[in-house]
Amino acid sequence: MVQVFPFKAIRPEASLAEKVAELPYDVVNSQEAAAFAQDNPYSYFHIDRSEIDLPGIDPYDPQVYQKAAENLVSFQEAGWLIQEAAPAYYLYELTMAGRSQTGLVACTSIDDYVAGKIKKHEFTRPEKEIDRINHILACDANTSPIFLSYRQPAAVKEAIDAWQAEHAPIYDFVSYHEVQHRVWLIDDPTLVASFAQQFQAVDALYIADGHHRTESAVKVGLQKRADGQSSQESDRFLAILFPENELAIWEYNRVLRVPVPETFFEQAAQHFTIRETTRKKPAQRGSIHLYLNHAWWELTIKPEAVPQDAVGQLDVSLLQQYVLADIFAIQDVRTDKRIDFVGGIRGPEELERLVDSGEWTLAFSMYPTQMADLLAVADAGEIMPPKSTWFEPKLLSGLFLHDLETN
Repeated sequence: MVQVFPFKAIRPEASLAEKVAELPYDVVNSQEAAAFAQDNPYSYFHIDRSEIDLPGIDPYDPQVYQKAAENLVSFQEAGWLIQEAAPAYYLYELTMAGRSQTGLVACTSIDDYVAGKIKKHEFTRPEKEIDRINHILACDANTSPIFLSYRQPAAVKEAIDAWQAEHAPIYDFVSYHEVQHRVWLIDDPTLVASFAQQFQAVDALYIADGHHRTESAVKVGLQKRADGQSSQESDRFLAILFPENELAIWEYNRVLRVPVPETFFEQAAQHFTIRETTRKKPAQRGSIHLYLNHAWWELTIKPEAVPQDAVGQLDVSLLQQYVLADIFAIQDVRTDKRIDFVGGIRGPEELERLVDSGEWTLAFSMYPTQMADLLAVADAGEIMPPKSTWFEPKLLSGLFLHDLETN
């Protein structure tokens, strides 16, 4: 079983939700955040990427985290963010291109993470953890939710569906990429109490997106506990739990800045069958599309080259092993500057643009990793290659904050 808890959310005043809510901090850079927040004093980027209010400063300077804390206080004093009077749950529904997913907004347990009941599928980078640790400590709050998934019991689905049908949302607006965002407040004491019992039927939660935020939140909670400064709330962290069958993973594409050897196709042909194509995106697993010299090529993995383990048989693993490592000597994609990653929502046309501009040499258009793959890897205690999954739509930040109540 896993634990879920209601909490007294810090959230936008209803009429300001659309103006406050922003993309996650880690999908934009400082310049993009500043552009989005321009002429919008309500933008959550003033808290989540507060370097935009300190022009020219290093984003990891201690002043940035202090500014985030100051802005959080200012938003509350102005009444732009308000805190719930009593612990509650929320439902967060995102609808994109006719497809909806509904998550339960709750707090989860740092002890469940330590015990392996909240499962990961990626490694994290220390410098990214430190950034969020400093942000959480300065604000004394989980300032961004973690995107979790789970196998949903029928009773939980029935309760969520009934609440949505019988109550009006407190937020309802359309934002980035024409995604509709709707939020319901669950404040009925009976239903609030029932969720803890219903989640006893859930064996595990899975991190879909937010590994760095999870590690950071857990490390803050454990450190506060070790220092004798913990509270009930600092033993928990903010999450949004979506049923796995409602989620869609998009492709996470690759671009390389490398010299291409004359024998490239010969080397690749050892493990792939290769043909020129007019298609820009793979239609099935085991197919990787390459853009090079203004042409698209389909690389189809040979069956005998596919490993049997859950990680090795992923398309991103096959590309990593047989092309990135073997041909281009790119061993660590997390640190090698010759590779970058492009989310599928930008489309294959973005890959063409990047390569045709001369900034990058070639690009790989991937078939999306599936949710079943993610669950299988996590259940096996294994780790996927970096940048294996790109989830859309993105959960907006600023709609929910969790007060750690330790200051």
